[in-house]
Amino acid sequence: MVDRIDRNILRELQNDGRLTIQELAQRVGLTPSPCMRRVRQLEQDGVIRGYRAVIDPEAVGRGFEVLVSVEVRRDREAVEAFEAALQDIPDVIEAYRLFGSPGCMLRIAVADITAYERLWIERLTTLSGVTEVNSQIVMKRIKEPRGLPVDG
Repeated sequence: MVDRIDRNILRELQNDGRLTIQELAQRVGLTPSPCMRRVRQLEQDGVIRGYRAVIDPEAVGRGFEVLVSVEVRRDREAVEAFEAALQDIPDVIEAYRLFGSPGCMLRIAVADITAYERLWIERLTTLSGVTEVNSQIVMKRIKEPRGLPVDG
């Protein structure tokens, strides 16, 4: 069970995953050894799934984002084939299967509208089981992902 101290650790690591154990321990009111044990336990339990750098999309030529709703035939084989095919498309940076309609929502990051059009024509509309693809171009990101609220 995640207690108050674990939640504080999670909050601090979500804000800055590069904290040293000494810095983290100081922020959460522990000495380094018990802090390290707690972090390792949170990792072993799968509460902490990993650590990542937050990258500026423009810096890597992927500043054009599109939210795409996709309808897929509602049979197990088509859904499984579609989901497997998405794993091989690096431009799809997030994908969710939804209840209701649309059946799937994708977040795509590419260089520009020309790159998206090519992806749309060559990959998205040709995936097995796809019956409809609707695109919404992101004008502005209003709120950046900051991690999960970890308060009890």
